[in-house]
Amino acid sequence: MLRSNNRKFDEIRPINIIRNYIKYAEGSTLMKMGDTKIICTASVEDKVPLFLRGTKQGWISAEYAMIPRANQIRNVRDSIKGKISGRSSEIQRLIGRALRSVVNLNELGERTIWIDCDVIQADGGTRTAAIVGSFIALYDALNYLKAEGLLNNIPIKDYIGAISAGIVDGEMILDLNFEEDSHAQVDLNMAMTEKGEIVEIQGTAEGRPFSKRNLQELIKLAQIGIKKVVEIEKEMLGDIC
Repeated sequence: MLRSNNRKFDEIRPINIIRNYIKYAEGSTLMKMGDTKIICTASVEDKVPLFLRGTKQGWISAEYAMIPRANQIRNVRDSIKGKISGRSSEIQRLIGRALRSVVNLNELGERTIWIDCDVIQADGGTRTAAIVGSFIALYDALNYLKAEGLLNNIPIKDYIGAISAGIVDGEMILDLNFEEDSHAQVDLNMAMTEKGEIVEIQGTAEGRPFSKRNLQELIKLAQIGIKKVVEIEKEMLGDIC
């Protein structure tokens, strides 16, 4: 199967992460994955949600949105609609769950780290790219807290990566761009730690159902991509766990 940029079926798009992209945030990145571009910021707040008050445990929460012309046609802002879209709500919950899974929240103390992901150009894989960009921004925010003497250690337990895989025209491929995703018969998104522990799998059939064997093969393919993503993270951050 001939893919854009002559990619092989198990090849991810080029990743470029610019750190400290936003001047005022404790951690920030411009996450580029192919033509998908996302600004990810991590902001520290010295309070936690009501259900965690008095527990000495921290929290990580995420918000996700697209600027109006991130897509080929203009989107209406959620603020104009008066409510957040179901898709945005689903994605920001995914980002929050993924990051919390690799952080020792007890060591964070009673503070919240807010992750904001703003998609400025969408060409597929925005939710998985947002997890990767946010992980780097989160690390930098935690490193800031350590440098300020507010944390003894950076409480990250493991690296986390995320990627998409799918079936397009009967072929299994890794890291779908928008064109491939729009023609996919099966679309799968997966988040996984470096140790190989699965945080989340989102798999959907468009049209007819797919087999358990297909699911297992897609998971194996996604693992290949996540390994490559984590390698890039480790090149940037070094040994942090």
